[in-house]
Amino acid sequence: MSFTLAILAAAAAGYADLTVIDREVASFTGAEIGQSGGATTPVDRRLRLRPCASPLALSWRTGTHDSVVVQCQDTGSWRLFVPVRKAEQAGGMAAQPVVGRGDAVSIAVSGEGFTVAQPGEAMEAGVIGAWIRVRPINAKPGAEPMRAQVVRPGLVSLPIG
Repeated sequence: MSFTLAILAAAAAGYADLTVIDREVASFTGAEIGQSGGATTPVDRRLRLRPCASPLALSWRTGTHDSVVVQCQDTGSWRLFVPVRKAEQAGGMAAQPVVGRGDAVSIAVSGEGFTVAQPGEAMEAGVIGAWIRVRPINAKPGAEPMRAQVVRPGLVSLPIG
């Protein structure tokens, strides 16, 4: 069965599209399935989840970033735990975070032909290449943190486009 037919069959049967969940997890972690820092495997294709009317909520299960929690925000709906492959450095050793929770960081926003930066605070720890939550220093109280990719110690990037 082709990929398109599988999606149509799942939609016709009234189930959530599991490939969408895989893409959301890859976007959240900043790494594809099987890559260092990404999901270890695709979501189990035997799952029959109710479609989610709300946007999916993704978060790290723990501070060690060993799995991602994917949750449908609909009342009485479902929640998944997706295991993540440990980020590795050359030589196969686990990478140490270069940005810690509470660290001061520069948040660089870059697009075609420009880069602007502002001071911010890391809301969680991360290794180079990881996507973490950050908050600009001048953010209004209660403002949602943004997700940015760790470039090096003290610098995170938010590419546009």
